[in-house]
Amino acid sequence: MHKSTTKQTIRLLISILVPLIVLMMPSSWIPIAQLTVVQHRLLAIFIMAALLWVLEPVPVFATSILIITLQLIFLSDKGLNVLRIDHTNEAFGHLIPYTDILGSFSSPIIILFMGGFALAIAASKYQLDNNLARVLLKPFGSKPKFIMLGLMLITAVFSMFMSNTATTVMMLALLGPIVASAKPGDLGIKALVLCIPIAANTGGIATPIGTPPNAIALQYLTGEHSIDFLTWMMFGLPFVIVQLAIAWLLLQKLFPSEQTHLQLALEGKFLKSWQAIVVYITFAATIILWITTKLHGMNTYVVAVIPLAVFTLTGIMGKAEIKQINWDVLWLVAGGIAIGLALDKTGLAKGLAHSIDYQSLSPVSVVLTLSIICWLMANFMSNTATANLLMPIAAAIGTSMQGLASIGGLQGLLVVVAFSASLGMILPVSTPPNSLAYSTGLINSKDMAKTGIILGLFGLGIVYTAMFVLT
Repeated sequence: MHKSTTKQTIRLLISILVPLIVLMMPSSWIPIAQLTVVQHRLLAIFIMAALLWVLEPVPVFATSILIITLQLIFLSDKGLNVLRIDHTNEAFGHLIPYTDILGSFSSPIIILFMGGFALAIAASKYQLDNNLARVLLKPFGSKPKFIMLGLMLITAVFSMFMSNTATTVMMLALLGPIVASAKPGDLGIKALVLCIPIAANTGGIATPIGTPPNAIALQYLTGEHSIDFLTWMMFGLPFVIVQLAIAWLLLQKLFPSEQTHLQLALEGKFLKSWQAIVVYITFAATIILWITTKLHGMNTYVVAVIPLAVFTLTGIMGKAEIKQINWDVLWLVAGGIAIGLALDKTGLAKGLAHSIDYQSLSPVSVVLTLSIICWLMANFMSNTATANLLMPIAAAIGTSMQGLASIGGLQGLLVVVAFSASLGMILPVSTPPNSLAYSTGLINSKDMAKTGIILGLFGLGIVYTAMFVLT
């Protein structure tokens, strides 16, 4: 116990001292051109957040609350007077409206999570999770590794055509009865939990509509550089299959199960009470509405409010069920949103992206540099925001640098950047599927970081190998 406390104290000191050193360091020492005072402060907060999330000396949701608090005090237009005394000076930088920072907790993503939690709570209450597990996982047998394979394949296929977050919500609903049949403390439980966000994050890469970075890349691939749906799948799907196979083997290695068989409750029947029927209809309708957003015009976030309204109005979710919502996870996600917002609003993310002179690099170096920067940034901010930031830079370089033709040209560059954005998944705040998996309480951030780093590097390696072999 004493050793554990000492380790936590050391981690906490590191997480505080390193950002303080960065904050006291002269801006001229930091390799980012024309770093403003506000950006310098944010850089220190960003480093502190990264260290606290990875080392976890305090709960991750506490880190998120600290981030929002520090941003309000040091970076907002309603922070301490003494910290905004020179805010009209151009070198000081742009302060963030305090309402934008506080708005992180009312982001559409937060509403999406609440809708997801409502579906999961109602599904568990009326045994829909047990029945779905019985139907969908029966073909995969009772061995933990094959149950995990089933979860990954089902998740990946759904995430190719619908929101990764919505897919994760649906699949985590199946996890309850599976975990209940495992021995408490079995490492294999962690593998079963982690496989769902990994498959959701990876599966979306296979199609142009599977994840926002892919769609953003296609905006810049027009005319002679355009890629159609089937062509994208021809290189996206093989990558997903290989990456999922690696993830499946890696999870078995990192988190081996103590059991050779899981006795799943594969017998049973759907409940027929009116409340259960309302849950079935609402669950199915929500999934269908998520899949068909282009037909009816409501986006994923608007659809997520529907189950909340239906379940509370019908009494399926009362006060007791509302308290079951993982509020700590909502704070965790809000902190990640706040960091991404500040990186964008202060211009620090743009400064980091432009801090390298890409024109002085060789074509191969340009691709590798943009890809690695994209992957690193996507681990700490929305992969959509990262792609929005880096894709214009990549497109501009791709159209002006002749030597890129030898490694796929503009198409190759933008596809690599899009794939790299989707591979950023080392922290609970990296992607909504990660946050949802973390909300189960069955894994910690170190498990996610270890797996995410290895899979991210493997994924980048596969992308680079394919780029050189196929061009």
